[in-house]
Amino acid sequence: MTADRKSHSSPAARGGLVVAIDGPSSSGKSTVGTEVASRLRYRFCDTGLLYRAIAWLALERRVAPTDVAGLVPLAAEIRLVADSRGRLRRVEADGRDVTVEVRSAVVDRAVSDYSKVPELRVALVSRQRAIAAEGGIIMAGRDIGTVILPNADVKIFLSASPEERARRRAAQRKTTEEGEAEQILDELRRRDAIDSSREIAPLRPAPDALLVNTDGNTFDQTVAMVVSAIRSAEGGAGGR
Repeated sequence: MTADRKSHSSPAARGGLVVAIDGPSSSGKSTVGTEVASRLRYRFCDTGLLYRAIAWLALERRVAPTDVAGLVPLAAEIRLVADSRGRLRRVEADGRDVTVEVRSAVVDRAVSDYSKVPELRVALVSRQRAIAAEGGIIMAGRDIGTVILPNADVKIFLSASPEERARRRAAQRKTTEEGEAEQILDELRRRDAIDSSREIAPLRPAPDALLVNTDGNTFDQTVAMVVSAIRSAEGGAGGR
């Protein structure tokens, strides 16, 4: 498997804690995690980008979710690229930067069908663990605290109502049409159902996760809660 690339100037926070942030689609994992990582000088990885990239590449090559033999090898063609702070925010696939493409509505609708394929999830486990191995990282996804990093130092589960998450997604896309907003809500509910009911690594909080419902919270309030939890754990571990 091709290793994910790091910037040579990346000041990865070696020796820091390993933090898992899980939650449903549009719960704020990526935006909150990115800001928390920036404040604490941690690396950041949104593992959903891996699945989005594979879904995008599979759609481009017309590989169906049921075509396991054709799907799993695509994982080796996906790269997450770090910025100068060690944040794995860019995606390369098919030899080019597809960071914008993997966040399209088309990928939104397809990604859960691909990400629920057991063989694909298994293929990506070691890759995600290798990214976290240096420590000093915040890793976001749907099964980080339960499957990928069950021994993470801090586990956070972000949640919000489907309606609130749909509103955020619509705002992100700058959508004003009521019909499209309803479609986004329907897509989120469908994805929640798929992610929560799949046999392999279903979406659920780890037993020892801090549950954070972000309904009614400002962005800064949610970030402050996560930062506080991590700093508290750092203190318990004797600091970084």
